[in-house]
Amino acid sequence: MEKILRIGTRDSELAMWQAKKVQSLLENLGYATTLVPVKSQGDLTLDIPLYEMGITGVFTKVLDVAMLQGHIDIAVHSMKDVPTALPKGIVKGAVLERANVQDVLVYKDNLDFLSCEQATIATGSLRRKAQWLKRFPTHKVENLRGNIATRLHKLQEQPWQGAIFAAAALERLQKDSLQILVLDWMTPAPAQGAIMSVAMAHDSYTLEALAQINNPKADTETDIERRFLKQLEGGCTAPIGARATLEGEQISFVGNLFSLDGQRAVEIRKTISAHQIGNFPEESADALLAQGGDALMQEIRKAMNIQK
Repeated sequence: MEKILRIGTRDSELAMWQAKKVQSLLENLGYATTLVPVKSQGDLTLDIPLYEMGITGVFTKVLDVAMLQGHIDIAVHSMKDVPTALPKGIVKGAVLERANVQDVLVYKDNLDFLSCEQATIATGSLRRKAQWLKRFPTHKVENLRGNIATRLHKLQEQPWQGAIFAAAALERLQKDSLQILVLDWMTPAPAQGAIMSVAMAHDSYTLEALAQINNPKADTETDIERRFLKQLEGGCTAPIGARATLEGEQISFVGNLFSLDGQRAVEIRKTISAHQIGNFPEESADALLAQGGDALMQEIRKAMNIQK
């Protein structure tokens, strides 16, 4: 029997854009849908850095609960926010065509500060902070939380030179009047730029619908990156970058782990055949751990008071 697919989403502007994208794709296939917006703790608690909140999935938990309680059929997430282990009973349904994966710096006046010893930029991401400090060790990095509009407003109010954002988020919201520098040297978060929809494992009707909007290329790339992340046991907040790029029959991969101050890093780069993925993500993570990543992860966990 056909049903109206209830699409759960956070109620921020970006989250609603992403949910409406999924809604549009499904309705174009003839499915009936309705949006169910909710607020997450990650949206409500804006004065605490994400890593200090002590949990992964801070933006996804409220939708997980809504799904497990039967209030929604689909949950739509920025895939980089989703923990590598989904709650029992919830499964991946679709990964949409991937957008721009890069990070960008939004700056206010000019870029002269890049050649200065003293400057302040803002980000709520440990990964972005560590990579910025690796390149600019004398700069100061301030915490910046909130939705896109809130963060852009804070940037204008504060005496900061710039702030780091995901390019995909700004492009989706058509923030094209900003002064932007593409940080092509910064490794993105695993699954950055991807939109993920999940559903209940027993809900065959919804899963069949989502399978029709799944993008195989994006699904393959993000699966490699998330398996790499999971093997490192880094959670969503550790300073870990990963990027798998599928081009034709080849996959290029870069994965890295940074100390919290950005002064140390371990990195792995490999190219493999798309037909030989196998345990490649896990083996790449193990190789990184063997090259000094394990000691670095232990140090990070201790500093952040995270139990393995």
